[in-house]
Amino acid sequence: MREVLIITEPEVVKVLSEETRFKILQLLRLGPMTINELTHALGRDRTTVYRHIKALQRVGLVEELESHGNEKIYSRSARLFLIKADPDESIEQFRQAYIQVEAEKLVGILEKAGFKVKDRSELIKLAREVLDEIEVRSQPILKKISQAEIELTEVELFHLLNMLVFMQSPELKDKARRMRELIEF
Repeated sequence: MREVLIITEPEVVKVLSEETRFKILQLLRLGPMTINELTHALGRDRTTVYRHIKALQRVGLVEELESHGNEKIYSRSARLFLIKADPDESIEQFRQAYIQVEAEKLVGILEKAGFKVKDRSELIKLAREVLDEIEVRSQPILKKISQAEIELTEVELFHLLNMLVFMQSPELKDKARRMRELIEF
């Protein structure tokens, strides 16, 4: 299993964006599972879960680890998936919903850490805009890394993303200044 898989193809994001498939990947983050285990955890029928596993397997998000009689054990193909597909109208709704959830999580993390947020909704809106801009602007670089099939560790990915944000910081400076005003450090 790879540590990080950068997803840049819209067709892979389409497969991933289906709710049951997304839940399957969340469950497999806990560890390898059989179709029966996934069926029980999801409360879905075996045929449906099998069909979704096969769709995830076709695009390289899930792999078969081993087989015990008729039962196969599946796992994620990577511990961490980084979704950086080119904006495409067929996945735009999923992409925007994903960015919204992540922006809300980031603001929640700051609040849990004890930072005073002066205007939560404005900070979420700004975080969403910044995440969206960073994602769109970093796409060509991440796509090139993905196409070169470079395997990244989580730490390397973290540093790469920091570098990409830093490279874009001049264009985002006004939003960064406003974010600092909304958070009491």
